[in-house]
Amino acid sequence: MGAKMVDFGGWDMPVLYSSLLEEHHAVRQKVGIFDVSHMGEIEIRGPEALKLVDYVSTNNASKLKIGQAHYSGLLYEHGGFVDDILVHKVADDHFFICVNASNQDKDYAHIAEHNKLNCTVENAGEKYAQIAIQGPRALETLQKLTPVELAPIKYYWFTDGTVSGTPARIARTGYTGEDGFEIYVPPSEAPRIWDEILAAGAEFGIKPAGLGARNTLRLEAKMALYGHEIDATITPWEADLAWIVKLDKGDFIGRDALVKQKEAGITRKLIGFEMTGRGIGRDGYEVQIDQKAAGWVTSGGPAPTLNKNIGLCYLPVAQAEIGRTIQVIVRNQPVDAVTVATPFYKRAK
Repeated sequence: MGAKMVDFGGWDMPVLYSSLLEEHHAVRQKVGIFDVSHMGEIEIRGPEALKLVDYVSTNNASKLKIGQAHYSGLLYEHGGFVDDILVHKVADDHFFICVNASNQDKDYAHIAEHNKLNCTVENAGEKYAQIAIQGPRALETLQKLTPVELAPIKYYWFTDGTVSGTPARIARTGYTGEDGFEIYVPPSEAPRIWDEILAAGAEFGIKPAGLGARNTLRLEAKMALYGHEIDATITPWEADLAWIVKLDKGDFIGRDALVKQKEAGITRKLIGFEMTGRGIGRDGYEVQIDQKAAGWVTSGGPAPTLNKNIGLCYLPVAQAEIGRTIQVIVRNQPVDAVTVATPFYKRAK
């Protein structure tokens, strides 16, 4: 399709097809389609599958009903992130976990290493291609291709059915801040299904979208990206992800470290900012307060929906308050910005 390709965690990925702005606006206003087959999948099966999922992840998987999914974290003992994950409960003895592309083998090894229970762990990424259909017209687009009634599927729920006559797992999750669906299908069928989705969405102005638009969309919605907002050195408390940690569920990897850090108090915190001076705060740029180094930008760039330059950064917790003037060092020059509430963008219900 003439996409501009880049290396992404060892995968050859489309960064854009037409233009980042066109693709971004298509998802916000109409519908976009993403090839996210690089994402990894790990399956845990067996009588003690739940016990293992709960031990290796931060959220409370025992609260999930069959057909429900949630966002969670895999942590090291010291409380830093191995990865952020989506946990889907397929059955009482079967959990399906979507993980980040470059972390798949590491995540699998981490889970398998801690599997001392009566269950099996499968590194299943090669079995699944994943296509994301996102935007206000996503449901109408996908509904043409499946007998499954999509409207009753609630946000962060999923069902197994067929798409274009092929067995598919259909999840109503997403990484754009819009409504939409991820479908997991056999890789051999994915190119045909991709083409059929494009044809089904043509009347709604569907656009294929690449990693560039995926990044601007998820930044506006303040969704974490591994290697930016979270990594092995950062804990959920610092990353403003306390809501995915359930300390009262029992023991899990990293729990002791999180309890200690919560008691001692965190020293840095993730916060959003908006550029007020002329310039764009890019990933990795230094952030200063009163001409002293204070933190760094984890993700930053233009927000096409808002027509502003935005970003996320880590600041000392005492200074991570909304409305604070900060400076982002852009090409060795301090440029003014102000800390703001997040998410930057929230779709109307």
